[in-house]
Amino acid sequence: MRLNSGIHYNDSGLTMSIRAMHLDSELVGITNENISGFDKVGYQRKEAVVSSFAEFLGVHALSTTKDDKVGRIAVSPNPLDIAIANKGYFQTRNENGIKLTRDGRFQIGKDGTLLTLENAQVLSNAGTPIKFPFIPQDLKQVKIDKAGKITMFNPNTNKITLIGQLGVVDTNGINVMDPNIKQGYNEYSNVSLQQEFLALMPVIKNFDANRQMFMLQNSVLGKTISQLSSSS
Repeated sequence: MRLNSGIHYNDSGLTMSIRAMHLDSELVGITNENISGFDKVGYQRKEAVVSSFAEFLGVHALSTTKDDKVGRIAVSPNPLDIAIANKGYFQTRNENGIKLTRDGRFQIGKDGTLLTLENAQVLSNAGTPIKFPFIPQDLKQVKIDKAGKITMFNPNTNKITLIGQLGVVDTNGINVMDPNIKQGYNEYSNVSLQQEFLALMPVIKNFDANRQMFMLQNSVLGKTISQLSSSS
């Protein structure tokens, strides 16, 4: 006895061409977002993941992941600009909850709390907001070592005061043991423009091929309908 089995899927050529063009458009959008984020501090490149049966699933076969490679690190004149030279994220908190970011452009609020540029609280390795006992007149008095430990010279006591330690965690929220913090630096995106443009070319060609196929099928369908209507 012989058993035959399989998956059979019937769909019109027009539908498949439209589905393919929709998928290609989304891929182009992801690449364009990466190109736009090239000069953004803390931006991590989005990588498209296309699953099997994309010709049938279309855009539903597409998902994205983040490329967690360290980006381009450049010197900044601001002592509160902090870069992470290894993999990891700063922990910040606002009214919407805790957020992970690699954008280390910080500021000190009026109450002495260490804040992001969006006024979210920067959290310590203990998960609590980092707060200065007083606002320094010169930000160069603030020192941050490679482990993220923040100290500041206190002119009232003529001593170095420990403020706290930056909370650097991985995507699972586990503390990174060696974040390699760099004070006075910004980390720009890990996007390579050359790589993005090279990846864009086959997607554009595939879109054009599906577009030509759609126009051809549409033309044949139109002629067929015209001939059927004239014969009747």
